[in-house]
Amino acid sequence: MKRTKMTTYDEAYNGFEWEIPDTFNYGGDVVDRWAEDPDRMALIWVNDAGEERRFTYADIRDLTNRFANYLTEKGVEKGDRVLIMLPRLPEWQIAMVGCNKIGAVPIPCVTMSTEKDITYRLQHSGAKAAVTIASEVSKVSDDVPVRICLGDAPGWDNFEVEMQRQSIDFSPVTVAAEDPAIMFYTSGSTGLPKGVLHASRALFAWRVSAWHWLSLNEDDVMWCTADTGWSKAGTSILYGPWSCGCTVLFYDGPFDANKRLDLLETYKVSVYCAAATEIRQLVQLDTSQHDLSDLRLSVSAGESVNPEIVRAWSQKTGALLLDGYGQTETLMTVLNYRQMPVKPGSMGKPLPGTEATILAEDGTHALADTPGQLAIRYPHPQIMLGYWDNPEKTKENFLDVDGVTWFLTGDSATMDAEGYLFFDGRDDDLINSSGYRIGPMEVENALMEHDAVLECAVAASPDETRGEVVKAFVILKPGVTGSDALAKDLQQHTKALTAPYKYPRKIDFVDELPKTSTGKIQRRILKQQEFANAT
Repeated sequence: MKRTKMTTYDEAYNGFEWEIPDTFNYGGDVVDRWAEDPDRMALIWVNDAGEERRFTYADIRDLTNRFANYLTEKGVEKGDRVLIMLPRLPEWQIAMVGCNKIGAVPIPCVTMSTEKDITYRLQHSGAKAAVTIASEVSKVSDDVPVRICLGDAPGWDNFEVEMQRQSIDFSPVTVAAEDPAIMFYTSGSTGLPKGVLHASRALFAWRVSAWHWLSLNEDDVMWCTADTGWSKAGTSILYGPWSCGCTVLFYDGPFDANKRLDLLETYKVSVYCAAATEIRQLVQLDTSQHDLSDLRLSVSAGESVNPEIVRAWSQKTGALLLDGYGQTETLMTVLNYRQMPVKPGSMGKPLPGTEATILAEDGTHALADTPGQLAIRYPHPQIMLGYWDNPEKTKENFLDVDGVTWFLTGDSATMDAEGYLFFDGRDDDLINSSGYRIGPMEVENALMEHDAVLECAVAASPDETRGEVVKAFVILKPGVTGSDALAKDLQQHTKALTAPYKYPRKIDFVDELPKTSTGKIQRRILKQQEFANAT
């Protein structure tokens, strides 16, 4: 599959055909290929203290070979799962690509994950190895066979020491297109987190959104601010940009709007990817004191960007801001492009190679401007292999209509007569806060462990900055009175039991919860009430 420039959307879409190779090893076929140019810059890392490290593709080739040799020496083999819980450090890319080279399946996780989160992922996936930093090792159980960390920790191999003693020579293993290649954990509205397993064909296919949405080329400097545990980091920090041979900026530091502008200017970033929450804060600043002339494109995904923010950002920076849609199971599939008009509020049109439709409740194709469920035609190289160890749940995502198989996204949308898609909502009650997808059940389970809670429900509540925030509706046990102090205690209690970003920022003490006739909580009604009250 050769790259073709998009002159018009229709030309690119109608002329596109997937050409997936029979075998594909990202480490060998992409990283090692670009490393043939010894001076090509792959990665610039900087932190909030001003420290900086630079890596050419040749450096990354050698370091990932060292890590691949380490894993092989420790008995990690093709198909084995490796949990990688690292902050924004170059070792994240090294560990991820090192796994790719031996055909192991990396499981990226954010360092905000709790011990409970990590224990579940390790046990559910049967991970054979774990990679983290010294301050996080307590979250990893002692029965994981292979453990390596940045820094010193009893019972753990030291990353720096191991890399020094390993050879820089390694021959990447053969990986078939359908072989498992990466797994992300995603929360649902009910039950435990699901392991979304992608094949090697997905790592190959993610270059297409980098071509047509990010419009990356070899001379670009790409900066995506996503955390390392999210699938967006895969497409816009690692697999997409490096497939195009460009340079990636990787910043390790807390969010600071002014610092964002400084970095965009200092490192001459040309393509910037950030959550809508970030963009909303950046447009409030005076950008006239920053030279952003190198910035030609900004993109956002994970939550919709309101049209006025799109206009304000473009006016202040001179760069287009293009919204897009994707999910962990499919990655980026519906996008806006430089080569076509952008309709306010639309998430765009299908990626070349992607056929999308809107299915009505009866399974038929919905008419234009009629709400229904967004579906992607299958087979498609970006669609997951399935949910790990859950074939029943995997099967629920596919529907045959007139001899054609469709992947059901679970999201409600409409398509207009010109083929533009508009996102209406989520069918599974997920809360989308600052680009983080939060399952209400996990928060509810944490709240239910508090002595004062009799019953509770969690739903999305609108927020000007974050888009949505977690709101809890709590029925207290007899004799317990609601108060500001109790609300704060419930928030701290939730933070201790799950990742801190999932705690309820709003809490209402109520007497009853909306339920179906069978006793199921109707979170959708709570969400609708919240959004109605905000208007």
